[in-house]
Amino acid sequence: MQLKPIGLIHSPFQQASGTPIQSRAAEGVEGRVELFPEFIDGLKDLDGFERIWLLYWFDRAACEHSSLIVSPYLDPHRSHGIFATRAPARPNPIGISPVRLLEVRGNLLRVCDVDVLDGTPLLDIKPYVAQFDRFEVTRSGWIEDVTNWQTTADSRFETKR
Repeated sequence: MQLKPIGLIHSPFQQASGTPIQSRAAEGVEGRVELFPEFIDGLKDLDGFERIWLLYWFDRAACEHSSLIVSPYLDPHRSHGIFATRAPARPNPIGISPVRLLEVRGNLLRVCDVDVLDGTPLLDIKPYVAQFDRFEVTRSGWIEDVTNWQTTADSRFETKR
């Protein structure tokens, strides 16, 4: 399997520490997506969507030493299986963020609610479709027990470039 970036995500965040850990915690934070020129045609009709999913590679996550058991940002005092968390240090460090699309201009997308480090490689873009992507749920696992929400990252999962 080979993945190849289709662009880069730009944001005000240079390091994990202090970066919002989810798009909802990054409300109002603007950034931009720079699509590589050979992918511009794929943006046709994207501007009609209010939100889009960004799929990206956690290129600075400490995956070479990743564990299947982690203490995630939301629950730093207890351990959980990596697949029951959104921790970035994963066997395949793929991230997803549902950002607001503000503007499409050429190969640049102006986006808002960005919770991604500057320069992160973009793997794909998909439209957010409320009829498909929003579900009412009755269970949220261990997260239901979290009382003190940590909304920003620290450096525990980060490697330096």
